[in-house]
Amino acid sequence: MKFYNVKKRKAVTIADGDCRKVVYKRKTSKGVQERFAVRAQDDDGTNLTKFLNKAAFDKLACAVAKG
Repeated sequence: MKFYNVKKRKAVTIADGDCRKVVYKRKTSKGVQERFAVRAQDDDGTNLTKFLNKAAFDKLACAVAKG
């Protein structure tokens, strides 16, 4: 999966096995907003996050993060 590394200022590729799926939920005045993301860590230790739509999120074979 491709991520953009801000420190390196370029796109990096991370193996699907090293990624984890995360759902961020927050309460708004109209209900609960859910944002779907994939998190990973680059070889230099930089945390990477990529936000996706629900359809793309459901298709991924990454592990679901606990928390």
